[in-house]
Amino acid sequence: MKKDDEQYGDGIFSSCDKSVTLQEAKAFNETPINPRKCRQMVYLVIKELSNIAEDVIMVTSSLTKDMNAKSDVVYRANAIRALCKITDGTMLQSIERFLKQAIVDKNPSVSSAALVSSLNLFSQTPQTKEVVKRWVNEVQEAINAKGVITQYHALGLIYQIKQHDRMAVTKLVQNYSKGSGLKSSFAHCMLVRYLAKIISDDENDNSGSRAMFDLLESWLRHKNDMVVYEAARAICTLPNVSQKELFPAVSALQLMLLNTKPTLRFAAIRTLNKLALSHPVAVWPCNLDMENLITDSNRSIATFAITTLLKTGTEASVDRLMKQITGFMSEISDEFKVIVIDAIRSLCLKFPSKQSLMLNFLSNVLRDEGGYEYKRAIVEAIFDIIYHVPDSKEYALGHLCEFIEDCEFPKLAVRILHLIGTEGPKTAQPGKYIRYIYNRVILENATIRAAAVSSLAKFAFKCENLKPRIKVLLQRCLDDSDDEVRDRAAMYLKVLENNEMSIKYVGDDTSYSWPALERNILNYINDTEAHLEPFDITSTPIVTKAQEEGERLRIKANAQEAIAQGPGKSKITPTSSAPAGSAPAVENVDLQTRYRMEMESIPALAVLGSLFKSSKVVELTESETEYVVGCIKHVYDKHIVFQFNCKNTISEFQLDNVFVQMALQPEEEEEVGLRFKFQLNVPKLQFDKVESFYSCWEIVGSNGSPQASFSNTLRFLVKEFDINSGEVDEEGYEDEYLLEDVDVTLADYFQPLYLSDFRKSWEEAGSQNEVIETYSLTAVQSIKAAVSTVIDLLGMQPNEQTQHVKEKATTHTLILSGTYFIGLINCFVRCRCAFDPSSGVTMELTARSNNRNVNEKIVNCIS
Repeated sequence: MKKDDEQYGDGIFSSCDKSVTLQEAKAFNETPINPRKCRQMVYLVIKELSNIAEDVIMVTSSLTKDMNAKSDVVYRANAIRALCKITDGTMLQSIERFLKQAIVDKNPSVSSAALVSSLNLFSQTPQTKEVVKRWVNEVQEAINAKGVITQYHALGLIYQIKQHDRMAVTKLVQNYSKGSGLKSSFAHCMLVRYLAKIISDDENDNSGSRAMFDLLESWLRHKNDMVVYEAARAICTLPNVSQKELFPAVSALQLMLLNTKPTLRFAAIRTLNKLALSHPVAVWPCNLDMENLITDSNRSIATFAITTLLKTGTEASVDRLMKQITGFMSEISDEFKVIVIDAIRSLCLKFPSKQSLMLNFLSNVLRDEGGYEYKRAIVEAIFDIIYHVPDSKEYALGHLCEFIEDCEFPKLAVRILHLIGTEGPKTAQPGKYIRYIYNRVILENATIRAAAVSSLAKFAFKCENLKPRIKVLLQRCLDDSDDEVRDRAAMYLKVLENNEMSIKYVGDDTSYSWPALERNILNYINDTEAHLEPFDITSTPIVTKAQEEGERLRIKANAQEAIAQGPGKSKITPTSSAPAGSAPAVENVDLQTRYRMEMESIPALAVLGSLFKSSKVVELTESETEYVVGCIKHVYDKHIVFQFNCKNTISEFQLDNVFVQMALQPEEEEEVGLRFKFQLNVPKLQFDKVESFYSCWEIVGSNGSPQASFSNTLRFLVKEFDINSGEVDEEGYEDEYLLEDVDVTLADYFQPLYLSDFRKSWEEAGSQNEVIETYSLTAVQSIKAAVSTVIDLLGMQPNEQTQHVKEKATTHTLILSGTYFIGLINCFVRCRCAFDPSSGVTMELTARSNNRNVNEKIVNCIS
């Protein structure tokens, strides 16, 4: 705007006149005027106003003229970008010829502008996508152009066009990997990513994956560092990658650690840090080089180096690492301190004997200056150590008591007081914590005082010898200035007089399931008819503290697993059926809760009762086929619901009345124990859309957990669809498409159970109903394969990282825990394996629970 304008009101453009605005704009008011700059501004204004303009035909002809100009290249590139910004499906065909010429233009800036604009058009609407697909020959020619950035953009567009054709993508990668004249390093990096996706999608095709992996490994010898890093990172994030396959990638990253460029060092150490979560042994050879990076001038690199060393270090190296960290912490920001604290927490759980050293360090940094998130991370780490290393309890509680004496964050003080009230009475000398708690009643604000009163009541309930002293303290709280503190003290004094009331109101450690409570409240708020009745909290499930802690550990483990795996291959995800108003809440809950919400939003499925478990997505077609179908199994008390997610990739067809016809194998339903009940069809499936339809089967007979195999046929009515006009043919014809089989196995009836102390639960289960079976698995070539098979067959949760088996191990013990869906029976499994090259794997499977029949089903899963 005008150079002398200093303040702008809220209605800056409310009274603007077009001619006056142009005259007063800086670019148009300069002396002497710069025509080139003004024209650039006009293009910018056209793009910004394109979304609100009602008629763009007049400007289209001017832009087309500029796009075909012979002299000024800058005008041509800008005109192409502006023209494609205002073009829709109906107008694109009129300028198609000009865009195709621009794609193969000899000038790189013009060609790149046309390619990038084509990419935007491709993702705009189905109509524009079909038009862009016809430009394959021109895009192919642009890949062979001399311009480096042109090759990169052309490769991206050709992949978008062919991404659903697996063979075409494979051929594309193979053709341009070697001797293709591809000069762009950016394009090479894109090829590496496409190649990694092909390998990830071909997990079952060992021969094809091997050839592709060799091709990916060859990129590690490229002359450009960026391409080498991209190849190494891709290998490290591949699913089920072995130690041998990781070796060349780790070696390449190790060389980058010694590079003089900070960007390369940072990229390499960050990748090794993620890899250390899943393959610490593979990263171990880099330890010496990573130790040298602790003193790196770039604190980000130093932080990743120290946290990676903590993940890969041995028990003998812990003392030396902790000394280095002590001086290191004061030099980094809170964000990086949180990363270091989390690594120390993991190290303490890995080496419990070092808990004293770790707790000393955590208590020292807890007293240092820092923000809330940093202090919360330290407190969380100490909490986890208390839960997982019982010997550390008293020592850790002592440090926490000292911290709340001078804690500036009320939220943390309340959490610590709650923990002291829960764990303090279990220690040898619970009386020593009373002073710390009562000090909070005297010195802190109302929120902390109320939490301290509740903590005192727990000591009075669990420690009979302390009850008289604590009652005196609670009596003093009756004179508190805050209502909440007085009410709590009065209630606890009354409750502690009666043993039954004490058990109910103080000793009961159950609480409502917070995700379920949040979901029920949201549904109540969104349903106006429900407001006629009070909110019914009895519909919210109640969980114990142990279950709540197990769920917390499960979510944390899933997050760690997701970080370790990196970007995975794309799957067909379920379509959301939840109310629009609940979207923010849905983002914060895990996948199982999402499925539960979707099932409850469908009336025919909501009446089936509480959802026990939902399986992972089982792909029933290849990703490049005409119709891409995935299946999710939802298990209820007396029903199994099969959810089919289908995507139509044929632009010329619309599918009506879509469903999957399922047939049992064998046909005798009575023997299998499953009987078809009903199905929910999809009335219409359009191009490039994903829709869900359902088939419900009832569990019958006395088996309780029937296992079966289903053959599946996708049936639908095909109608021709004009993608340009959007019209659908009234006439159609019935068609079908064969899908892969779906198996219902024992794993579908077990929910993973996350335990903080497996051995304690194993001993408590006892040996009364224990069942033991021994197997000789001659066809299994390694313990790693045997462990993976058992986990897949049972669907339980591996504990204490026993799912990871060392390379060439001859013995291993796998421990699992899960909940059986009938009666919610907690089951515990111990699997001892021994390997002999001549006889294969010998396995002893032991199952414990309070139900012998369930134990027998578990140990018979191998047969």
